[in-house]
Amino acid sequence: MKVEDAKDKFIQSWGMLGSQWGINRTMSQVHALLLISPDPLSADDIMGQLNISRGNTNMNVRALIDWGLVTKVFKPGERREYFEAEKDMWLITKQVISERKKRELEPMLKMLQQLSDISVTKNDTDGQAFVERINEIKSFALQTDKIMKRALKADRKWFFSILAKLFK
Repeated sequence: MKVEDAKDKFIQSWGMLGSQWGINRTMSQVHALLLISPDPLSADDIMGQLNISRGNTNMNVRALIDWGLVTKVFKPGERREYFEAEKDMWLITKQVISERKKRELEPMLKMLQQLSDISVTKNDTDGQAFVERINEIKSFALQTDKIMKRALKADRKWFFSILAKLFK
């Protein structure tokens, strides 16, 4: 397989993986392209290599910047903006965990807290069952939150040693 074919295959595969994780496919492809590019790329470079529109490029690059996965790079004497992706997979993983925690888990925990605070009479068995189930879900979500916090504070070796123990 030629290098260009391998790059295209990686970009397409990364895009499919991203969509399975609930991330826009094009956003994942832009990330993949920037991840494997040795040099920062301009929006025009991204558009040309992925064959996507300027609006789609700009929207997805901004989203990646919001996620903390891509940064702007300024080149002296250039008017165009350039972008590069974080290359360290451990830092990428921690950033994704942090963003998913902030965007998904924390709002869910807030909602579960509100739902678990409802008052239910002794005779309301449906209400009691609802509150019990919500509290079980909240307990699970709180444990998940603790694990995510530990993962974010952990160093690479500790994290992978824990994973190795889990999958033995």
